[in-house]
Amino acid sequence: MRIMLAAVMVAAAALGDQSAFSDFRRERPGVVHKITVADLPAPGATRAVQNPPTVVTRPATAKPETLPGYTVTLYADGFNNPRIIRTAPNGDLFVAQSQPGTVKAIRGGAKAQDVETFATGLNRPFGIAFYPPGPDPTHVYVGNTNSVVRFPYRAGDLKARGPQEVIVAALPSGGAPDAEHWTRDIAFSRDGRKMFVSVGSASNVDEENNPLERERAVIYEFNPDGSGRRIYASGIRNAVGLAIHPQTGQLWASVNERDGLGDNLVPDYVTHVEEGAFYGWPWFYMGGHQDPRHEGKHAELKSKVKTPDVLVQPHSASLAMTFYNGSQFPAEHRDSIFVAQHGSWNKSMRTGYKVIRVPLKGGAPTGEYQDFLTGFVTEDAEVWGRPVGVAVASDGALLVTDDASNAIWRVSYGGR
Repeated sequence: MRIMLAAVMVAAAALGDQSAFSDFRRERPGVVHKITVADLPAPGATRAVQNPPTVVTRPATAKPETLPGYTVTLYADGFNNPRIIRTAPNGDLFVAQSQPGTVKAIRGGAKAQDVETFATGLNRPFGIAFYPPGPDPTHVYVGNTNSVVRFPYRAGDLKARGPQEVIVAALPSGGAPDAEHWTRDIAFSRDGRKMFVSVGSASNVDEENNPLERERAVIYEFNPDGSGRRIYASGIRNAVGLAIHPQTGQLWASVNERDGLGDNLVPDYVTHVEEGAFYGWPWFYMGGHQDPRHEGKHAELKSKVKTPDVLVQPHSASLAMTFYNGSQFPAEHRDSIFVAQHGSWNKSMRTGYKVIRVPLKGGAPTGEYQDFLTGFVTEDAEVWGRPVGVAVASDGALLVTDDASNAIWRVSYGGR
């Protein structure tokens, strides 16, 4: 790992740390990135490529790398496709295993001590939310790819105390296996009156005449009982991660943007989501840039496209996000969002495969982001780890699921 880090540092020096765009050769803990709309290249400035990762077995001594003062340890392993991870109010951890259709419940401190199967028989579960918000939830909500269900719950339950209840029975789903976005995240408003559910597109850039795209690429709003369904925001290709700002109560999302326009288009993003807002997909991107595959279409929408708050390296596959709400990390890192990035397939040089920190000042983003947890890619560009979920443990450590090595990593701070 030292050899790899040295190689990365040499490459980064050669590339120059001020470049707006990056890849794994210059992504290491502490590097700060900022992409603006002015930095965007023309569509097709570089050719689109298919460069999926070669996933290898994690080397015996390998672990992620992070900033000085922090320590990375293996919290637990032996999972089967661990995806979203959420912390219950009592400190237990809930992990969605999407492929086998299960939710695991974990109890432990610095390492997992008790791992139980909370629920089975789910359909590609992803999002998990506790309801009502606060210290004493009565239900655990789970986002299947085609529905939202809930289980009765009391603090301390590691197994569901009753059968699932279907809350939303017909979320849009289906599509080509290599193009459909099937993850469904869930977040409740701070007062518990509304439930938000993300539904990604069925394709890369198909439009509304594709019946599979009807009412997709949106964030829905529901009442907690599943009634009152409406589209809260649209034109969001794939809002994989949802979270509520702890101070403002504003909904935020971590979004995968479209592919096929070159190495440095279109940026993924992290943004607050406004009610009724339109974020451009599939006709426009980043505040009114026309996608050339839809040239001349829907000119009336161009002026309505919202520009996201934080633009992230294209093709990073930004997934889950969380606001840091602990007290363990140093003060300069507490007012931050942490975002897991699964990694690229449509870029000539790999990017993503890391966790980034999005700093906030006074609760608002600065537009920058910092590499926080890296090292999942070898110097030969092989991949042994792919971050998916991030959660803040009850002791303030950051927990990261990795569905390539089927593990959960713990990042703690012990520096001065």
